[in-house]
Amino acid sequence: MLTTEHNIPIEKIGNFNGVELWIKREDLIHPDISGNKYWKLFYNVKYYLDQNPSNAKLITFGGAFSNHIAAVAALGKSLNISNLGIIRGEELKDKIYDNPTLHQAFNNGMEFNFVSRESYRDKSFLNQTLKQNFPEALIIPEGGSNNLAVEGVQWMLNEHTKDFDYLCTAVGTGGTIAGISKVAEPHQKVIGIKVVQDDSLENLVKNWSGQSNFELLNALEARYGKITDDNIRFINDFYKRYQIPLDPIYTGKMMQKLIQLIDDNYFEKGTKILAFHTGGLQAIAGANQQLQKKNKTLIQF
Repeated sequence: MLTTEHNIPIEKIGNFNGVELWIKREDLIHPDISGNKYWKLFYNVKYYLDQNPSNAKLITFGGAFSNHIAAVAALGKSLNISNLGIIRGEELKDKIYDNPTLHQAFNNGMEFNFVSRESYRDKSFLNQTLKQNFPEALIIPEGGSNNLAVEGVQWMLNEHTKDFDYLCTAVGTGGTIAGISKVAEPHQKVIGIKVVQDDSLENLVKNWSGQSNFELLNALEARYGKITDDNIRFINDFYKRYQIPLDPIYTGKMMQKLIQLIDDNYFEKGTKILAFHTGGLQAIAGANQQLQKKNKTLIQF
């Protein structure tokens, strides 16, 4: 079962332009339920199981290389609960064994329902249909972000995170930054590096967190899932320097933007910054698979 008892290391990256940069290794929290996904699922699943459903089932949504799909499948296996993934893209139905994320989720016991991209966008209809077909199931939103996820993310902060001036995270669906923002110390500012182009995120985060202590900035490449040669160079160089693997969708883009901000004197000298490694390393296999098809440099770690 998921637990709040973890000793997650905080590692110093270095001093740049008079600024200290540290990283909290949430990617090490669990081998398969990685980083922020662990905390976003924590209360959702805990409160659901407290109701003692007679036909427990986890249902969620995701794309071809979704960290969330991988995490839910692993959690379902660990708890011996059946789970169903609603997967974007009917063409993936015959490619389960060729897709590292879906193959791993399948091996962990996840069932799949592959839907067209048009149908996938209509979440209200999908949710209504799923509730009718599986009345006792826990239906978790894409990416896992909701009010309970925000409550879980608060466990990423503790006594060891209080002395930092800035808390930084990658932003996809907004749940992680909302949780960090909600319980940050009064003197702390929260920086979110957006890896998606979504203008609704600021209001969404503010509604979840109830705070205005955060700022959202675009990653250098903010199109979701877009991996550039520059991303790959940065990730590979970062690993060579610090022996910390970064994923190309979230944490890699966050760290790249964060170091650029430091180089551009965005932060005052003497500032201490804590970045959160939100996991997602399982997606590297799928990314490398796509890069190899294009004869691109692979992510190495």
